[in-house]
Amino acid sequence: MTNYRSTDAGDGGAHSAEFLRVKGLAERGIANAQHTLGFMYFNGQGVAQSYELAVVWYRQAAQAGLEHAQYNLGVMYQKGQGVGQNFEEAAAWYRQAAEQGYAAAQYNLGWLYAKGQGVPNDTQQAMHWFSKAAEQGDAGAQNNLGMMYDTGKGVPQDFKQAIFWYRKAAEQGYARAQFNLGLRYDNGQGVPQDVGQAMSWYRKAADQGYAPAQFNLALRFDKGDGIPRDAQKAILWYRRAAEQEHASSQFNLGLIYDNGQGVPRDEQKALDWYRKAAEQGHAAAQNNLGLRYHHGQGVPQDYQQAEYWYRKAAEQGFPGAQYHLGVLHDAGHGVALDHQEAIFWYRKAADQGHLRAQFDLGLRYETGRGVPQDVRKAMSWYRRAAEQDYVAAQYSLGLLYDRDDGPQPDCMQAYHWYRKAAEQNHTLAQFALGLRHDNGLGVARDYAQAHHWYLQAASQGHARAQFNLGLMYLAGQGVQPDAGQAWLWLTMAERAGFAAAARYLKHAASRLDNAQLALMRERIGALPG
Repeated sequence: MTNYRSTDAGDGGAHSAEFLRVKGLAERGIANAQHTLGFMYFNGQGVAQSYELAVVWYRQAAQAGLEHAQYNLGVMYQKGQGVGQNFEEAAAWYRQAAEQGYAAAQYNLGWLYAKGQGVPNDTQQAMHWFSKAAEQGDAGAQNNLGMMYDTGKGVPQDFKQAIFWYRKAAEQGYARAQFNLGLRYDNGQGVPQDVGQAMSWYRKAADQGYAPAQFNLALRFDKGDGIPRDAQKAILWYRRAAEQEHASSQFNLGLIYDNGQGVPRDEQKALDWYRKAAEQGHAAAQNNLGLRYHHGQGVPQDYQQAEYWYRKAAEQGFPGAQYHLGVLHDAGHGVALDHQEAIFWYRKAADQGHLRAQFDLGLRYETGRGVPQDVRKAMSWYRRAAEQDYVAAQYSLGLLYDRDDGPQPDCMQAYHWYRKAAEQNHTLAQFALGLRHDNGLGVARDYAQAHHWYLQAASQGHARAQFNLGLMYLAGQGVQPDAGQAWLWLTMAERAGFAAAARYLKHAASRLDNAQLALMRERIGALPG
């Protein structure tokens, strides 16, 4: 909700003579003059500023029943100006003015009930007083009513009512209501989704300097979601919000300079914006700042600074920072070497779905490093990551299902997870699939499928896949016999250190004439590496 506001009524005058005239009337007990004198002391008009004397004269006018004075006295108690801060006194004075129909006092009293300051936290009472002020056209109260209907606080959730009140305030130029109305059009809540309307209302609020609206405009231009992508407009609006200390805009500017999106890549500017956001508590920025210190990117490598920023983000629940903090403890970089502390942070990150943390926990339980060995727990953690398409976890899970001595041997599950990993171009999984089809391990023997998967792995430099592929070309298994292709793949396997290839190379070479062999040597000489 929008915070309480502070306004001061009265014209006050600007000259000492006027001050003396008003003071004379005030001393004769005229309430309006007492209020005006308080206002003059509050603002230092025609007299030295004095909050204490402003309180004295506001009080006299307030005790005479003048609602402006009651309201202003409430503000001074709420803010602790000229008196000790006292929310109970603020509420009492606001109530007197509110019951006389003074809209600003009704608004501020509603705010105190919403926050539970000086009065019990009571959304019904907050709603009551916001409604009173809203019906008098108070834009802030209209916006807050909209927010209460939006969230279902104090009333049943009702997006249409939220829209009604947001629009009332927005049409008066109230920036936060314009932003909220933009959000509703963005999300299609209470109104048909309409990117054009969303952008229009965001722009109205952004032009008034409202940073969240500037950020949302920038985000739309950055992502090109529903509008043409425009990196320069994104940077313009991010910068306007960032210069108002909007942390997410500062972070996104950091990303833009980090990646060189629409601007020349600038590591130092990226670092500066990350730091600004991090110092405001932005967890992703804190994590990125930690990464810079961890790896010495744009700053001297400093594990202690990395640990400081990772911990800031980790304690806010940011999973990437939790994982990286675990890595530091695992290696003893900037902190004491402590595998248990590492596991603590890995688990925090893994419980939030961090893939690498889930995989690393699986690896620890599989090997018994820092925890009691437990293959079932390893499989459980691998599965969490595998189901999110983390390729290394898919392959590792396949291996565990493939083990005859494992807790859950299952050829079909092994094949399933190898296949998932192989389709993501995991070399070892591709070779494992080739081997299974080649030998009929848990699947029907299928030389064509074996050839397909061996070729995928061999093309990525897997020596044994290259050897097996050479044998398939030599024997004509799954392919037409081709001594030249056999010689090529066997030669690559031998060069990669697979010694058994040498014996079969001679056999392949014996099937080639000198011209064919020279051509094969020329082809392999042209290969990289």
